[in-house]
Amino acid sequence: MRFKRLERIFFMPTFAPSNDDKTFFEIMETKILRVVRQGEAFGVQSAKSESGTIQKCNIVLRELGGSKFENEYVCAMLGNLAACRFYEGDIVCATLRFSTHEYQNQVFQEILVTDIVKLNK
Repeated sequence: MRFKRLERIFFMPTFAPSNDDKTFFEIMETKILRVVRQGEAFGVQSAKSESGTIQKCNIVLRELGGSKFENEYVCAMLGNLAACRFYEGDIVCATLRFSTHEYQNQVFQEILVTDIVKLNK
């Protein structure tokens, strides 16, 4: 329960303006979370990368609490973060960037891990 208190300390929402008029909002939050699972890293095309591809990895993070019904976030980790390996049950401090965008008249939410650090148990 000690981490529940720290989660409130680390909660820092910030709003970032976007140059893309199809993006509705971007919010960043830093939270203490538990790793549920992590997929393998794979390469995806990227116009922003010098080589034309970038590593991507999906990770599922759950808020701390007493039950398995806490909020879960399915997030993407890009670049060097995708090479980091975390295991089920690891406690991490992660900065998440929440953004929504419109594509073919549908609105999608994307959660990107911008920073993640494993905390000692």
